Amino acid sequence: MGILIKNGYVIDPSTKKEGVFDILIERDKVSRIAKRIETKDKGINIIDAKGMFVFPGLIDLHCHLREPGREDEETIYTGSLSAVSGGFTTICCMPNTSPPLDNKVAIRFVIDRARDALCEVLPIGAITLGREGKELAPYGEMVEEGAVAFSDDGDCVMDSLVMRRALEYTKLYKKPVISHSEDKNLSRTGVMNEGAISTKMGLSGIPYQAEVVMVYRDIALAHMTGGKLHLAHLSVAGSVEMVREAKKKMKNLTSEVAIHHLVLTEEDVNGYNTNAKVMPPLRTKKDITALIKGLKDGTIDCIVTDHAPHTQEEKDSGFDNAPFGIIGFETALSLSMALQEKGLSIMNIISLLTTGPARVLGIDRGCIAEGRYADVVVFDPGREWIYRKEDIRSKSKNSPFIGRKMKGKVLKTICKGKVVFSLE
Repeated sequence: MGILIKNGYVIDPSTKKEGVFDILIERDKVSRIAKRIETKDKGINIIDAKGMFVFPGLIDLHCHLREPGREDEETIYTGSLSAVSGGFTTICCMPNTSPPLDNKVAIRFVIDRARDALCEVLPIGAITLGREGKELAPYGEMVEEGAVAFSDDGDCVMDSLVMRRALEYTKLYKKPVISHSEDKNLSRTGVMNEGAISTKMGLSGIPYQAEVVMVYRDIALAHMTGGKLHLAHLSVAGSVEMVREAKKKMKNLTSEVAIHHLVLTEEDVNGYNTNAKVMPPLRTKKDITALIKGLKDGTIDCIVTDHAPHTQEEKDSGFDNAPFGIIGFETALSLSMALQEKGLSIMNIISLLTTGPARVLGIDRGCIAEGRYADVVVFDPGREWIYRKEDIRSKSKNSPFIGRKMKGKVLKTICKGKVVFSLE
């Protein structure tokens, strides 16, 4: 049975199409886009999207699904359920599972499990065996099984020679290395941004230099090798400036920012709020200003969720002991849309969540075009709602946004021609 979306305001960054159009979906593809489409097929599912935005299914380049090993926090299926309710039709899971995704068997496990998922799940393989930063993982066999990138996310590859070799291999396998740029010698036991607030709260701080030092190293190695480097979750002004200058000379460099680093600051840690404990830590208003400027001028290529589920028991173990990370699938789009108040256009915002990550990965996703996969979101830009704990679809509930009033809500998510989420 086909789907006909009528009267929606289409926003497609890949073609710069913007305006009211009808979209006909047959099987798993978009078959026609026109100002007006009529059908006599009584079996077709007609969705009236008048007054709604219609844009490509979102792509999350950076999330954690915890399976295998921590199914108490999240599974591939529950993660996909949370993702589609937030408008994501493609999500890329990081390899810091237990055991880690550092071989073809582990990658195949994710691919097989993802057959039952509600959206497309693309595995990211580890850079090094065991994510220990010592010996490169077998890239070739992981790519053959479906790995789309490589990362030791959660840990930095501290050995510069190992990182050099990893970047050299990206030229052979055409997959980016995603770097978690954090100098562990500087961050050590830190639990939040280093500054006046950390001192006042008596918490060990993480200086911004822990990020910029490794961003500098990673850019230098990418320049040296010509390998494809993607910098994960930038959080400080110094990192943005280095990427901006490097991009003037390099074509093999991309970067991302997590949505929470655009809307929260270190002040949200006050009260020892463990749901605001993330890595890299929440920074300052000055850093947010620099990050948003980086989104506007193309220095930063995409917005990610860094969806990182943890149990309530873990987060309640005290600020020093609580794990880093928050969930993000269900709030990312509404929070991103609010960036219009910071001067970003809707087209720019949607591109940062679709065509941006698609270009980084080199995948054929993130567009609405005839003959392409029908990954489509119907979004009500005016609907106001409260993010309530009881409504969260993720298996974990660790979010600092619980109780927050949001504007803009996903009404329907279509993945490869199938309605996988419907609010009503």
